[in-house]
Amino acid sequence: MNSSRRRSTRLWAALLPILAIPLLAACYPDNPQSTFDAVGPVAKSQLNLFYWIFWAAVFVFVVVGGILMWITLRFRRKPGDPDPAQTHGNTPLEIGWTIAPALVLVVIAVPTVLTIFDNLNSPDPDALTIDVVGHQWWFEFRYPHPDGNGDAVVTANELHIPVGEVVNVNLDSKDVLHSFWIPKLAGKVDLVPGNENFMWIQADEPGEYLGQCAEFCGEAHALMKFRVVAESRSEFDAWLTAEAAPAQDPVDPLAQQGKALFEGGKAQCWSCHTVAGSSKSRGQTGPDLTHVWNRGHIAAGVIENNQRNLRQWIEDPQSIKQGTIMFRDAKIYSDPERKLTDADVAALVAYLQTLK
Repeated sequence: MNSSRRRSTRLWAALLPILAIPLLAACYPDNPQSTFDAVGPVAKSQLNLFYWIFWAAVFVFVVVGGILMWITLRFRRKPGDPDPAQTHGNTPLEIGWTIAPALVLVVIAVPTVLTIFDNLNSPDPDALTIDVVGHQWWFEFRYPHPDGNGDAVVTANELHIPVGEVVNVNLDSKDVLHSFWIPKLAGKVDLVPGNENFMWIQADEPGEYLGQCAEFCGEAHALMKFRVVAESRSEFDAWLTAEAAPAQDPVDPLAQQGKALFEGGKAQCWSCHTVAGSSKSRGQTGPDLTHVWNRGHIAAGVIENNQRNLRQWIEDPQSIKQGTIMFRDAKIYSDPERKLTDADVAALVAYLQTLK
């Protein structure tokens, strides 16, 4: 028995450092999605709340664990000891261990309630408001038109915001339950079909922040990502103005072939995607592609937006992201007679590269 116990002790001594590695890595502030590197008031308030709860839990653990260890050692049974005197109830102790947890809960509850109300109510209701719509499996972003004419500027999977300013966010879903999460800027808020939700965010530093869906929503949930680009007000205004402009007609012959294929009966990309300025491409199922070549990533933030990746995405979306609606519904992947040739794919890539 002693030999077995020693082997077990040595095994745990070897395993504990290994198990601690992923724990420490998850808490490392430089991790792209670490909540310990808060760069906005919402994330900072939530981080402060975490510390309140964490240290309260540590206090409870130390006190309860310490008392338990003391009792275990002080009153442990020794050989020859008789049965201890049997007692039932101790009013002072029962009152004490009822009041003590209540006080700990109050210490946690007060900052929790204050943080909830601070994060719920925008400090500037008249600030820039962006509509976020969740789809399986990508995010749609709708901005007010810079000319104020009421037509929304629509993009996908890359959220631009002015740095140092409050941004109000309306959240909705077109299909199932999603969750909007930008770890360094704000905690998770659900997108519920038919029940609009809201939040506010602010980035105190310029940069690119990773976000993703945090609620299981189907086969490609883990690859439902997006990016937040925080930039100066002048850069943001220039970006929004460019996004509001319609797509330009391609002049390159190969790109012209790609546009004809995009809007034609073989590929039928127009039935799922919108390209502003096109009289035919008005689809709402997939992301708006008006300025897709300006985005840093495609496939909902999964891969970099470059010629090679774009070609692979068109040829075989399943190799990048399982369960895409494009692969499921587009006839070019299920009907051998409509399968795209290498020349077709090259033309589509050339056309999409002009959408900037």
